[in-house]
Amino acid sequence: MLDVLAGHGGTLVLLDHFTPEAAPAAIRAHSPTHVLAVPTMVRMMLSRPETGRALAEGAEAALPRPVALVLGGAPLDAATAAAARRAFACPVVNLYGSADGVNCHTGLAGELPAADGPAVVAGRPDPKVADVRAAVPGGEEPLPANTVGQIIARGPMTPLGCVGAPELDARHRTPDGWVRTGDLGLLDEDGVLHVVGRLKDVVIRGGVDISPAEVERELAGHPGIADVVCVGVPDPLMGERLAACVVPRGTTAPTPAELGAYLAGRGLDRHKHPERLLALAELPLTPAGKPDRAALRRALADEAPPAAAEGPPPVTAPL
Repeated sequence: MLDVLAGHGGTLVLLDHFTPEAAPAAIRAHSPTHVLAVPTMVRMMLSRPETGRALAEGAEAALPRPVALVLGGAPLDAATAAAARRAFACPVVNLYGSADGVNCHTGLAGELPAADGPAVVAGRPDPKVADVRAAVPGGEEPLPANTVGQIIARGPMTPLGCVGAPELDARHRTPDGWVRTGDLGLLDEDGVLHVVGRLKDVVIRGGVDISPAEVERELAGHPGIADVVCVGVPDPLMGERLAACVVPRGTTAPTPAELGAYLAGRGLDRHKHPERLLALAELPLTPAGKPDRAALRRALADEAPPAAAEGPPPVTAPL
């Protein structure tokens, strides 16, 4: 990215460390044409009264209007996309990609396409930038349309390999040069990429797979939730159970029963309802600005778990 920007005479403004106060200040100071962020960063900015008030005023206090807000690094739900579009008064681009040459986005035109089932729409891959497939995990042969597999990619920006680390090449690349992303997804009959979630983040409860990204996407629309991340926690009976880590929109977090009722109303099967609930003032972030799922798992491990139960999960979990 730096080489491309320099070649076109562009400027890249980086923050030493993201905070929901520093990012709006940098946008106001530099008036960037494009703002790149993780969805969680946008939710944190909009949750600050002073930032939300400035964005809503639409006057001198408002932030400069960029050409586009480009969000990536984590699944983008429709509620966040709509709030960002209103607040920044510009198109919101959902970006899926990595430094390994993987690239796919929804473009500037239109709304974020509606997701169907557990997947998040990432857009239609441009073969001039990256060829994208859904393949059997560990393989490279493409799966039929609408079949979930491991997302792999190959294109002109794909690095030739890891210098001096053949073991990493063997783990992350196929013999034909396809990059294994570690993500699960599918390509529909129109060639649109749908991302289900991280292969390693899938929660297996009693032998049944649960996509945390699907549950996060639905809970993001709950009026009492400002931000949410779902993770799996070990369980001696079921193997794993799903936990929802939420930042309340207000002083009180929704109860587990309220979350269950909301998800049921959204059509989610009961076995996908979170069985643990952790309320936080703010989500912990990694240095890259993504939600720190490892830190959330550690926080949940420090709490006493609810009583184990067999069959469909009771939506009962202490804060």
